[in-house]
Amino acid sequence: MSIMQASCIALVSSLTLTVIFLPLLIKFMHSHHEGQEIRDEGPKWHQKKSGTPTMGGTIFVIAAVISVIWVTAWQHSLNKVVWILVISLLGYGIIGFLDDGIKLYYKRNLGLRAWQKLALQIIIAVVIVLIASSDHFNFGLYIPFAGVVHSVALFVIFIIFWLVGFSNAVNLSDGLDGLATGLSVVAYGTYAYIAFKQKNFAILAFCMSVIGGLIAFFIFNHKPAKIFMGDAGSLALGGVLATVSIMLNRPWSLLLVGIVFVCETASVIMQVISFQTTGKRIFKMTPIHHHFEMLGWSEWKVDIVFWIVGLVGSILYLAIWG
Repeated sequence: MSIMQASCIALVSSLTLTVIFLPLLIKFMHSHHEGQEIRDEGPKWHQKKSGTPTMGGTIFVIAAVISVIWVTAWQHSLNKVVWILVISLLGYGIIGFLDDGIKLYYKRNLGLRAWQKLALQIIIAVVIVLIASSDHFNFGLYIPFAGVVHSVALFVIFIIFWLVGFSNAVNLSDGLDGLATGLSVVAYGTYAYIAFKQKNFAILAFCMSVIGGLIAFFIFNHKPAKIFMGDAGSLALGGVLATVSIMLNRPWSLLLVGIVFVCETASVIMQVISFQTTGKRIFKMTPIHHHFEMLGWSEWKVDIVFWIVGLVGSILYLAIWG
């Protein structure tokens, strides 16, 4: 069996598990009157989404983990790379699960304190570094216009920054029905293609498992969403996306493959700096997808335009550096 065929089986497995168990979670959340509390600072028309079940990411994360483990084990390819990716996905997923759980328990939009979430995210990044060690990292970081810099300290700091940064970037992008789901399918699809070209079955199977779960999740997450992925899904997707880029030795690719995630984060940083230094706002509201909503764009229009931008970024990267 080819690595592509086995990876497709991983995709179907994850998709099937998500389709089966996600409706059960939605039913459970409704029966216990558990739902997302929408923040007051957001667009007023989002208030009608209050009470929508959340934590849907828990299902596709678990589905992806189960699928990639059994498929790679079946193909005698359950190696350290798979475990690194699984630990990354579960690690950031657990942080998100705790954050979501606190929000639901206290019926508010605030979960873990910012410093608590950051500390846990850094810990997971450090664990990834320790597990991977020199087996998978050569501790040489390519810096544009400067070449490869061999520095353990610099490399470790970069990995922590990359994993924490993109974990939060995907989390910021998860503000509209289906937005982060579609963007993640594009990004993981791009890395699945790169892994296939590199004949890296472990990463290919992993990416396909995540894609399968996301495709199934989108059935319930597109507008009007029946369930949100929550931090359990968005933090996990972002953290492991950064891990995948590093394991493929293409970390800088995320600047194009994840261009929408980068722009979402940049919009928040720019808004905060501008307001604190000048008292003026650059955007009507951040993250930037809310800015376009405030301009009168529908959620579907924002989703489609942002998905296209993400797809163009990925195609551009593959066309230049493929």
